[in-house]
Amino acid sequence: MHANSAYLSLGSNLGDKEAYLKKALVYLDEVPEIRVAQKSSLYQTDPVGYTEQDFFLNAVVRVETTLNPDELLKNTQEIENRLGRKRTIHWGPRTMDIDILLFNEEKVSKPDLVIPHAEMLHRRFVLVPLAELDRQILIPGFGQAGKALEDCPDGERVFLVKTAEQW
Repeated sequence: MHANSAYLSLGSNLGDKEAYLKKALVYLDEVPEIRVAQKSSLYQTDPVGYTEQDFFLNAVVRVETTLNPDELLKNTQEIENRLGRKRTIHWGPRTMDIDILLFNEEKVSKPDLVIPHAEMLHRRFVLVPLAELDRQILIPGFGQAGKALEDCPDGERVFLVKTAEQW
């Protein structure tokens, strides 16, 4: 069966943030149709939108999967729920947030799933770790991730916390 390549953004700003991110990687790998192939460094960022909350830890992972985008979304949402995700405030605090950024070079536009992720070109906390993994990766409808990072209007500070090998 053909393996698809997908990039996922992971974020947490409640509790032991790093532990939640590590558990998310373990849970992703536990899904037989998903394999975590690569992970970025860990970054600290300020919250976006609703700012009356703690800082985030963010990372991007590349996974190989035989799932289609809808099945991958279902699995990532199950992992968020397993890690205690509560959807109360839009852009509010969360134990785990997993977004599908890219899926091969496909474009998807559905009410519950947009690929490439609708906000990724405006979010430095997504583009920094994505470009770390692959500056040349193509963002359909835009171009390469490295160029997207250079053009990103977001002035948000993104601080390196740990390299990929350290977490």
